[in-house]
Amino acid sequence: MADNKKHDSYYRDKLTSVDSTGNRVWVYAKKVKGKFYNKRQAVALVLLAVLFITPFIKYQGEPYMLFNILERKFIIFGVVFWPQDLHLILLAFITSLVFIALFTVIFGRLFCGWVCPQTIFMEFVFRKIEWAIEGDAGAQRRLNKALWDFNKIWRKSLKHLIFFGIAFVTAGTLLAYIISMDQLLLLFSEGIEAHLGGFIGLIIFSGIFYFIFAFFREQVCVIACPYGRLQGVLIDKKSIIVGYDYKRGEPRGPVSKAKEGDLGDCIACNACVAVCPTGIDIKNGTQLECINCTACMDACDAVMDRTGRPKGLIRYDSEEGIETGHHSIFNARSIAYSAVLTLLIFFVAGLFILRGDSETTILRARGTLFQEFGADSISNIYTIQVVNKIRKPVKIDLKVLSPKGNIKYIIDPGNIEKGKIGKGQFLLIIGKSDLKSSSTKVVIGIYSNGELIEEYNSAFVGPKYLDKK
Repeated sequence: MADNKKHDSYYRDKLTSVDSTGNRVWVYAKKVKGKFYNKRQAVALVLLAVLFITPFIKYQGEPYMLFNILERKFIIFGVVFWPQDLHLILLAFITSLVFIALFTVIFGRLFCGWVCPQTIFMEFVFRKIEWAIEGDAGAQRRLNKALWDFNKIWRKSLKHLIFFGIAFVTAGTLLAYIISMDQLLLLFSEGIEAHLGGFIGLIIFSGIFYFIFAFFREQVCVIACPYGRLQGVLIDKKSIIVGYDYKRGEPRGPVSKAKEGDLGDCIACNACVAVCPTGIDIKNGTQLECINCTACMDACDAVMDRTGRPKGLIRYDSEEGIETGHHSIFNARSIAYSAVLTLLIFFVAGLFILRGDSETTILRARGTLFQEFGADSISNIYTIQVVNKIRKPVKIDLKVLSPKGNIKYIIDPGNIEKGKIGKGQFLLIIGKSDLKSSSTKVVIGIYSNGELIEEYNSAFVGPKYLDKK
């Protein structure tokens, strides 16, 4: 019978990309073929298309997506957000963190293998170019060991030239998400002298992207990525992983030595190791370097096909599923995260629904008291500030809704341009007969183009003798 014992954990005290002397072990991943790779490639193409096309899309004359940190203006799916909406953005960010935690508890590093930008660019852009110019893993090893002859020089030069070109285009695209595509095109059309700072920033970011994908590569996932570091905290035995079925696969041995019942299904071909983009041996179990990219699954399934064995020796499963044959994603932690996430989603959705097209602040002028206005009225001075959150200018008018009163502008806020702040000052005049105390609640209506868009409550101060009424 097959030996069902787990493999020894000697591998866990070192990284696969570092040798015993502390030097880096360069990973040469072989080409992958299989249904999972094809599906991931389709997802990657869609996401890359979205990334590079979105900056060109406009909605009502403005970018569909914009993250202008410099001007503190954000447009998300066509909705404009200003600094006054910071609380909404923070709550949405917190909700996304809870979602990531819940997703990871249930599905492990599925995100890393399928939609992470690092994986998509490395595996479906840069590595494909590397394979096309330098060849598969074996050819790359031979080329790197070869002397610097003409063949090596032109291949390396072409590869790195294309790498930097893609990095430059990617950096420019990401910059367009910050300053808008119109401003990016203006930067190029007006030349370096007019936008020296912008060009310097673009070159720096291009250099960073080039360094990451040409040299740092899988080390981002292994060393730098904070999400990868969280796996040890978030993943448990019920989480979905790319796992090796050691119960079915052990003991390993080549097909030629297999006898009925003597060996497991693993033929020790190491095809799973050869295609791994981080260089690990998935047969050793869950490791921090594993990004759940499914490359080993495709490689193993191909071997199982050729040797007449069932597929799925390496598959999506959980440690509990591999050990017991039964799998459940529900546990106390996932249920708790789900409850918190549901509450946050409803809360944030409610805030977004209630978010108005403007934000008004009305305050009594500092250092002022009431004034007698004629023989039978009292006046207070107020300042008003209105943030226009929509994409067109608005004309602001004020009316007293409760109690009866009149408004006389000292400074009319007037027409407020899109995304701008209008400021004004006005007298609020109320008849003494309508005042019941020295502090009266007033409701002021804010109208835009004749339509009531907001109501604002404030206090109106009058003489003390009104308290004796």
